[in-house]
Amino acid sequence: MSEAEAVPEVVMTLVPQDEPLLYVGAAEVVRQMTGADSFNATDRWNIHGTDLGHMILHKDALYMVFGDTYGPNGGAWRSSTMARLADPDPRGGFTFSAMIEAADGTAKELIRSDKIPGFEWTVIPTNGISLGERMVLHYMAVRMWTSDGRWIVRQSGLAYSDDDGQSWQRSPSAIWPANTGFEQVAFVENDGMIYSFGIPQGRFGVVSLRRVPHAAMFDPAAHRYWDGSGWVADHAAAAPVVPAPAGELSVAWSEAHQRWMMMYLDEKRGAIVLRTAPTLVGPWSDAQNVAQARDFPGLYAPYIVPGSEIDDTVHFTMSRWKPLYNVFLMKAALMTEMPVVAVDQGLNDTANPPRFKIP
Repeated sequence: MSEAEAVPEVVMTLVPQDEPLLYVGAAEVVRQMTGADSFNATDRWNIHGTDLGHMILHKDALYMVFGDTYGPNGGAWRSSTMARLADPDPRGGFTFSAMIEAADGTAKELIRSDKIPGFEWTVIPTNGISLGERMVLHYMAVRMWTSDGRWIVRQSGLAYSDDDGQSWQRSPSAIWPANTGFEQVAFVENDGMIYSFGIPQGRFGVVSLRRVPHAAMFDPAAHRYWDGSGWVADHAAAAPVVPAPAGELSVAWSEAHQRWMMMYLDEKRGAIVLRTAPTLVGPWSDAQNVAQARDFPGLYAPYIVPGSEIDDTVHFTMSRWKPLYNVFLMKAALMTEMPVVAVDQGLNDTANPPRFKIP
């Protein structure tokens, strides 16, 4: 018997698995959204510098919410402002059709802040959601800015508008003390519940999750926190769904890919990253770099455009602290690949180790 006949040959066949792998490409700038040199020419509303740009889809219109906003040379400080877009589709240009205006025609401050360092330096809206007729913003009242990526929050809470963003009131009941781990949030509406992905003050904490029925959103006692196996009343029992460090974040569903997508700033990587998950509680995938500080110095605050079709491209806004303080519309390609495993289709003779080949 020849050597070839004595040693069995085993064919290893590559078999596709059920869940495709999702990869994200490097982000690119679509256009600058704010500032005197932007295509929206926001200096006509005395917006020369601003940040954030998270969005609320409300009554079929898309609104964009900004944080600390300034006129030329850092004057005309407003803690928050809001624009309405002409078309909610980011592929259509994302032109501002209007701004929530003060009597003089400049962009109006949405949520009043005391502007007293050490007490309430500013009040920043961290995300928003529509409840039918009512618009809701989650805010953090910042006591002090300390060092890069770190600050101290006095409290967080909800503000609301019943006139399509023209005027806003802080809720007297929906207030949370500092250090609950939900000083900044990303809202998600799913199965009749409002979910909040939360991170603490600054950009170095874990991501936790809570939920509440629509009707009880303004009652802090009604919120329930994911502890890793169920929903509990104690916020201190909340388990991380994504590890630290996480900065400003957003979460959206991709119908095309049948999974949730989360974007946030990872300060240690110096990058905006993307994770995906089949359910809101996870498991969340490993983080992939989307945009890096070496390409976009001062990057932060990635907010996925809500209501948009996330198929071969994900659109999001991103802020830059330097060399200019403004908001940009970004996009990144999404690619799928079926994972494969090698399956033994031959004999397994331990006495005569087989030769392998991949067809």
